[in-house]
Amino acid sequence: MAAAAAEEEGRLATKYVLITGGVVSGLGKGVTASSVGVVLKSCGLRVTCIKIDPYLNTDAGTMSPFEHGEVFVLDDGGEVDLDLGNYERFLDVTLTRENNITTGKIYQSVIEKERKGDYLGKTVQVVPHVTDEIKNWIQSVSSVPVDGQTRPADVCVIELGGTVGDIESMPFIEALRQLSFSLGKDNFCLIHVSLVPVLGVVGEQVENILDIHDVPNIWHVPLILRNQKAHEAIIKQLNLARSTGPPELRDWTQMAESYDNLSNSVKIALVGKYNNLTDSYLSVVKALLHSSVACSLKPSIQWVAASDLEDAAATSAPDAHAKSWETLKDSSCILIPGGFGDRGISGMILAAKYARENKVLYLGICLGMQISVIEMSRHVLGLGDADSEEFNKDTPDRVVMYMPEVSKTHMGNTMRLGCRRTFFRKPDSLTSKLYGSPPHVDERHRHRYEVNPSFVPMLEKAGLQFVGCDESGNRMEIVELQDHPFYIGVQYHPEFKSKASKTVASIYRSDIGSD
Repeated sequence: MAAAAAEEEGRLATKYVLITGGVVSGLGKGVTASSVGVVLKSCGLRVTCIKIDPYLNTDAGTMSPFEHGEVFVLDDGGEVDLDLGNYERFLDVTLTRENNITTGKIYQSVIEKERKGDYLGKTVQVVPHVTDEIKNWIQSVSSVPVDGQTRPADVCVIELGGTVGDIESMPFIEALRQLSFSLGKDNFCLIHVSLVPVLGVVGEQVENILDIHDVPNIWHVPLILRNQKAHEAIIKQLNLARSTGPPELRDWTQMAESYDNLSNSVKIALVGKYNNLTDSYLSVVKALLHSSVACSLKPSIQWVAASDLEDAAATSAPDAHAKSWETLKDSSCILIPGGFGDRGISGMILAAKYARENKVLYLGICLGMQISVIEMSRHVLGLGDADSEEFNKDTPDRVVMYMPEVSKTHMGNTMRLGCRRTFFRKPDSLTSKLYGSPPHVDERHRHRYEVNPSFVPMLEKAGLQFVGCDESGNRMEIVELQDHPFYIGVQYHPEFKSKASKTVASIYRSDIGSD
């Protein structure tokens, strides 16, 4: 009886798979971690994930998209690394801000404890205090279910960002070394992602080395791992053979192969500010992929730099200006995503104007919704000075204004963040029908500016209908243009909840399928 209870207790304890990287950053640790999770989940195991980012920032919220890529937003308002978006999309889980560990968070917690006297007068050091904090954080977070169940996951996949040689990674590597020894070899598995040159003349064969080559789409990566029996090696290491079955990836295989077999494509002009680094819009790109495949189309994203559309570019960069307008006009859909700052705003307004006047399908996300309001105010209402308070604090026509509850002195974690409820003001609206005509929808937000409610009656009279709002009825969430096949703007970010395994965000899908 005691032996059976001990075996059951051991089986219920969460085990760990650590993904590290070497040689260079950007090899694909995030996709590898997500794919390992998919394969283990397909064997019947429940999986959670943790991303460790060794930078000193508390979170990714204030980091430039050019430097770090997209800031992914979670239901609880956490602004986290884009890899957590991969985890959610691949594993169909809902993570929290605590699933993204940073050096900033760890040191902040340690210093707060020191100030409270929790260390009883001890000299606070990296070892043991920082390393203990890291271990405690990992074990605490890994015990929280992220798949709607009540019990902890069977396996926690941990991705250590950067490369093993980075000096800022050292406390985490030491903490993980200690954790592996305290848990025992049956509870900890290490996977190292690296560039491995193939030396054919040597003819050496080494166990447990997997070759993940380039693939047509990343949905093939879990299949490569399965085909090379990665799951068997991990399950053997973690002593989980009794709890697992053979990998069931029929739906996943169909999804990967269906994309490869698509022949027709749709051109989508993405008019953005951060186009030099496409990871800045990673979730938008993934949502367009999910939506296009659901419509049996391959997405052909046409990257249009908003600043190249501006009138000034016709003189300063005539070739880029002409090519950008040619690309925009040759596209079936126009999408303006979120962003901050005034660079490229005039070009975005021109793109929205073109879509409105020429009946081109238009989707504005966050900033893109605000752009549609500014454009209508200027060119339909005749308010030539209409602008956002973000771009012109002195404009007499603040059609987009700073939200009163948001801090004007601090940038980090001060926006309206996370999953918020949007109520449909007009049940017969197109957006409501796309969602299946529910009374409300829950979507993720990340903004500090909003449509000025004082201008709503004027805009609605001109044909821009505000069909969705928050619980107060004063904060506008969704706009639609009358007498247009598809012209929608949303204050939220539907891309953050788009998953290939489920019905994708209806707005993206309809925007593409309406062509």
